[in-house]
Amino acid sequence: MHKVAPALAVGNSVILKPAPQTPLTSKLLAEVLLEAGLPEDALLVVHCDVPLAEKLVRDDRIPMVTFTGSAGVGWHIKSIAGKKKVSLELGGNGAVVVSDDADISFAAARCVRGGVVYGGQYCIGVQRILVHEKVYDRFEEELVSRVRACAVGNPLEEGIDVGPVIDERSAIRIESWIDEAVAQGARVLTGGKRDRALIEPTVLTDTTMDMKVEAEEIFGPVVTLNKVASAEEGVQRAASSRYGLQGGYFTNDMRAAFRALETWDVGGLMINDVPIYRIDNMPFGGWKDSGLGREGTRYAMESMSDIKFLVFNYG
Repeated sequence: MHKVAPALAVGNSVILKPAPQTPLTSKLLAEVLLEAGLPEDALLVVHCDVPLAEKLVRDDRIPMVTFTGSAGVGWHIKSIAGKKKVSLELGGNGAVVVSDDADISFAAARCVRGGVVYGGQYCIGVQRILVHEKVYDRFEEELVSRVRACAVGNPLEEGIDVGPVIDERSAIRIESWIDEAVAQGARVLTGGKRDRALIEPTVLTDTTMDMKVEAEEIFGPVVTLNKVASAEEGVQRAASSRYGLQGGYFTNDMRAAFRALETWDVGGLMINDVPIYRIDNMPFGGWKDSGLGREGTRYAMESMSDIKFLVFNYG
């Protein structure tokens, strides 16, 4: 809807190519819009393989491509799109910095929510948590206890906090990244186990920036937790990433918050909240490998329009 609604609002027709694992949601969306009065052929859902999707990207009759997904696929799309407009909403490894003046209980609660929502399958989910050494022990205790309290199981059941990831292959990959980090010196504070497509909510510590669990987008209910000597060091480490989608910074020092955005190149920085905070009308998008362009209702509508300027000379 972040793409289809703005496109239709400015008079475009849309070809919607869903992810191969999730075609039914797009099919339902098309049915709902048709029932609501959308003209036939204004929205076409094309569930196809990659070669056909690439033909659509290259087709000169299509003036714009907008994509949400992984960085690798997104930048490949841009490379084959030619002269047309491209908007990319790609991945991230969302970081949160917790200063020594933060509300520790609130910060921990929000980090848990941000780390496990949708089974951690969220481009702006919490993945890296960097905590000032003065409050680290308190924060770790609070975070781990809250993660352990998450109910795991069938997400269709009432009271379940964490369900399976999209498929078992993805779960196996996430598990392998956890195991690899542990082999490289990380410690598991809680979780770390897999049951078919279900990954236990996991907290890792003693991770380093070159480990996959920090450097890449894990896309699962796994967070890393590390101690920093100052909030400024936390911001620097958070910013030292090839991604830059959204970040979170828990502090009551507004000057520090403004300074953080000077060096932390993210599309949105949430003060006293986590990266998952989003309102539809906000400008949404990333820096660096996290994307190109901005979504959010008005910003998407502008990107999906072209200007024609008409001048009359009455002389």
